Amino acid sequence: MALLMLLAAFAAIALVGLVVVGTLIKLVLFAVFLPIRLVLGALLLPLLLAVKLVVGTILLFVVGPIVLLATLVAIIASIAAVVVPLLPLFLIGFVVYLLLRSSKPAVA
Repeated sequence: MALLMLLAAFAAIALVGLVVVGTLIKLVLFAVFLPIRLVLGALLLPLLLAVKLVVGTILLFVVGPIVLLATLVAIIASIAAVVVPLLPLFLIGFVVYLLLRSSKPAVA
């Protein structure tokens, strides 16, 4: 039992050591590569903005008509959703209009 506890303690110490060594390596690599990242970021920013502009323009011309068509379909569907339930009322109003229009006006 004591041997198993000793082995567990060694494993825990080894794990802590690996975490510490990994953290130190990550810290050193971050400190070494930070200036390189900053310089490359400053140099590539205009290029990335130009690429974003080109890709955005292409997507606008490709997706724009599709969005426009979908918007028109949605508008037509919305209008139909409002008009279809009102069709009986429009029909009654049209019949009343036909009945009133056919009667002769009163002479004063």
